[in-house]
Amino acid sequence: QVQLVESGGGLVQAGGSLRLSCAASGRTFSMYAMGWFRQAPGKEREFVASISLHSSTYYADSAKGRFTISRDNAKNTVALQMNSLNPEDTAVYYCAARRVIDSTLPREYNYWGQGTQVPVSS
Repeated sequence: QVQLVESGGGLVQAGGSLRLSCAASGRTFSMYAMGWFRQAPGKEREFVASISLHSSTYYADSAKGRFTISRDNAKNTVALQMNSLNPEDTAVYYCAARRVIDSTLPREYNYWGQGTQVPVSS
């Protein structure tokens, strides 16, 4: 069992930056691939970024060059640094955990946080 708690969301102006953090419980965090997803009002949940057990990263096209995912296995945390935010980034952001192999598909993740809101004003 893994419990995930996101933090760091909040209102930001277009062009600004925000750093989201996700704290995981449990002693086997290093055995989980981690992902960040987001869900805008009226839209389906979509992939943002993932990081493997060995810290290989993968990004959605919308996140490339602007967002950076990282993990700290000693602290059981995963972070998402978001730069150059625009109103289209407005969503609830979720972190998720999956045993061993990362994925871009929400249905393949076993554990989810409660989400943190990121409204971006124009």
